[in-house]
Amino acid sequence: MPSADSILHRCHLLLVGDTPWLTGFADALERRTAATVDVEPGAAAALDRFRQADVDCVLGAQQLADGSGVELLATIQEETPAFPLVLGARDGSERLASDAIAAGVTDYVPIDGTGEATWETLFERLERALWSARHTATQRDRARQFEAVFQDSRTATWVLDVDGELLRVNRTARGMTDASVEETVGEPFWSLPYWDDATGRDVRRLVERGAAGEFGDVVVVDGPASADRRVIELSVHPVEDERGTVVSLVVEGLDVSERVRLERDLRRSEKLHRATLKYMTDTVLLTDEAGEYEYVCPNVHFIFGYTAEEIRADHPIEELLGDDLFDREELAAEGVLKNIECTVTDEAGREHTLLVNVREVSIQDGRILYTCRDITTRKQREQALTTLQGTAREFLYAETPGAIARHVVDDTADVLGLDAAAVYLYDADENALRPESWSAAVERLHGPPSTVRVDADSPVNRSFVGEETLRFADVHDAHGFDAPASDLRQAAFVPLGDHGVLVVGSAESRSFDDVTVELVDLLAATAEAALDRVERESRLRRQERELQQHNSRLAQLNRINETIRGIDQALVRSETREEIERGVCERLAGDDRFPFAWIGTADPQGDSVEPRQWAGDGGGYLDSRSFPVREEGAEPAGRAAATGEPAGVDDVADDLRQPWRKDALAREFRSSLSVPLRYNDLSYGVLTVYADERDAFDGMTRSVVAELGETVAAAISATERKNALLSPSRTRLQFAVDDPSFVLARLARRADCTLTYRGGVRQTMEGNDVFVAVENGDADAVETAAAELVAVSGIKRITTEGARSVLRLRFADQFLALELADHGAVFHSATATPTGTTLTVDVPENVDTRSVSALITDELAEVELRSKRTLDDAADPYAEFLDRLTERQFEVLQTAYYSGYFESPRASSGETVAETLDISPQAFYRHVRTVQRKLFDTLFDDASDGGVV
Repeated sequence: MPSADSILHRCHLLLVGDTPWLTGFADALERRTAATVDVEPGAAAALDRFRQADVDCVLGAQQLADGSGVELLATIQEETPAFPLVLGARDGSERLASDAIAAGVTDYVPIDGTGEATWETLFERLERALWSARHTATQRDRARQFEAVFQDSRTATWVLDVDGELLRVNRTARGMTDASVEETVGEPFWSLPYWDDATGRDVRRLVERGAAGEFGDVVVVDGPASADRRVIELSVHPVEDERGTVVSLVVEGLDVSERVRLERDLRRSEKLHRATLKYMTDTVLLTDEAGEYEYVCPNVHFIFGYTAEEIRADHPIEELLGDDLFDREELAAEGVLKNIECTVTDEAGREHTLLVNVREVSIQDGRILYTCRDITTRKQREQALTTLQGTAREFLYAETPGAIARHVVDDTADVLGLDAAAVYLYDADENALRPESWSAAVERLHGPPSTVRVDADSPVNRSFVGEETLRFADVHDAHGFDAPASDLRQAAFVPLGDHGVLVVGSAESRSFDDVTVELVDLLAATAEAALDRVERESRLRRQERELQQHNSRLAQLNRINETIRGIDQALVRSETREEIERGVCERLAGDDRFPFAWIGTADPQGDSVEPRQWAGDGGGYLDSRSFPVREEGAEPAGRAAATGEPAGVDDVADDLRQPWRKDALAREFRSSLSVPLRYNDLSYGVLTVYADERDAFDGMTRSVVAELGETVAAAISATERKNALLSPSRTRLQFAVDDPSFVLARLARRADCTLTYRGGVRQTMEGNDVFVAVENGDADAVETAAAELVAVSGIKRITTEGARSVLRLRFADQFLALELADHGAVFHSATATPTGTTLTVDVPENVDTRSVSALITDELAEVELRSKRTLDDAADPYAEFLDRLTERQFEVLQTAYYSGYFESPRASSGETVAETLDISPQAFYRHVRTVQRKLFDTLFDDASDGGVV
């Protein structure tokens, strides 16, 4: 009965069928659970109910009123992948189970009656299917969430192992370096081409913190200090498993270069404004109602040139600011009058523009407060800034650094009032500052400017390298200025970031005033920003071109993957080698990039490759010539067969002295690739593909076709092994082996006994299990000897009868029987004594006995073939019986037999054998009954149509 917290209580179940067991189980569900249960007898009604209702799981019978349960569940699986589906059947079979799993059914449940045991089994299997589906959905959601974060284009992301070696990198991180993914994956993260040596040390410390389970971050820079160097903020996140052990690291990098540049520009702007405010002063005057001064501030001379005493004695307020500055009645009404603009003349006769605020106050005897601000400089600056704004707008439309340089030179006179201007731009290829544009005044006063090497000693170079503005009242006083005949005097050299230098000046010998200094800096900063924009846009265009190329490569990969998927489907459906080879050739030739493909094998003498299957427009090419097997000068098919490695030609027209190239060109084959078909050191020929364009087989395509060759060879090998097992005839080979390294020989020698192989090879995650019988010796000694061998990872005694014991050995390495099975042969028997070992191997008629003998000779030392005879298994009921058993059933049968379960009286009970197999007694008895029924079916040739298998 399901527990109170069972998932079944919260589910909506759909049961399909009208068999007694299904209706009985529906009643059990409604009695024992709070689940919502719908029952439909037929497939059509069930499908309508599934599409309309919010169903959590479907349990279907095999036989439905209007169809098959497998077909119904397959339809649901196609509409809703990974949906929990369970199929129950009273008259099932191994084939039905296989069909159900192939249709995507989550679980297949044999139904044995309609009792409580059956209901408990169904409860358990439904719960398992529901939990499995929820677990799968959770894992899929987590994977999608991680991929969404991983592929965030705003952040560069790397995945590392705990040793700091790169495992995976997202697209943003790939765009940060020219190195390919293949060059960087597997390398230590701190040694990648993203960083220089100094930065790499910081990155390594960050990775080591992450490997220790700590979160950390660090800010690193890419390249030398410059105006647009890349600044990256790295953070490491350790990823832990369920036990809290760090299994990998995720490093995220955020490009904060723009933020750093903005902060730098902000600091420059703040510096500029502080400099501006430093030189701005206000004058404060206080008078009584009659206009007599009550207070004159000490800095009055900054505007008027007079001292405070001179103002008080000789310059009344009406004379100083004008008698019509404001209306007294208006001031009385408003209380304050702001920003009254007026023009005054200082002691030296210079005019100043002032902004005056007038306020009524009551400060001792003072009644009217005047605040005067000199805005003469601001007026001048406003005019210059207006011109500079126009220049900045022109920069928006400039598309090249040269155009920006010309705009700077053209507008210098209007912005700065200086007629000489030149712009030098940095040429990385020449490592020099090249004059890009200059005014006519420069050429008149100084002559045409020349290129300046970065390592030269000149004001231009020092300003650029030192990122420093240099100003001279007379440039002839500047160190490194080597033009004594120049008429240029006043000059400033202003760096334009990494782009170059702006030079401004005039023929007058005087220092730059504050306004000019400010405007020069503004002009340079505006020009630098424009040059940054042009460079960014140029970089974005390059990145867009690279992205287009990358998308093109992805499209090509998608096409290749579609072809490979089609080939994989053909391989799954193929029953014979001929079908596999024909399907591969037809699929490749069906891709419009490959007009012809064929598969061939070396002739018995190994002198040439003979075609077996082909497809496409090229059959005449195969008829026109032979394909000799040699490493040089041969057609790619012959070279691949000779070397066992892929061989290709990027351009068939490169060397027409080779006759095969002329024949290929005549059929418009411009490039070719041939890959070997090898699996487990066995060769099944070569696969050759042709394209009608040059360089059609790039690295990615070569890799995919080479992997395809391995897949095809594996499919051929599997097909031949399957056909070998169905072959009625076989050759039995008997070998005498004197190899002390063979594991059975080592055990027999150390325990001084005879060991006989009893079969039962079973491959698990922990190793390979086999049964051996101990004769003429002590089983305890064998167990002791086995415990001392690294090759033996486990040993369990199955039974002991007198001097004969049966042990189950678990080998850490692959046992010889499995290697023989990969080559289509059967490890029939083996007997190891302290003095030698005898092996018996059965080789089906379609497997080359020479390859099997060579395998044994390679694996073991001192091997001698003692006998060779042909057997016919056409009417062997033992083989038919074994063919009906599953691997698990055969393992249960062997363990029970060697445990003495079938003896009378029994040497071991069913519970003891079940404990040995790590299964429940009920499962053991069910397996035994199933095996017995299959044995009787084989003996009496009367397979039951009913019952549960």
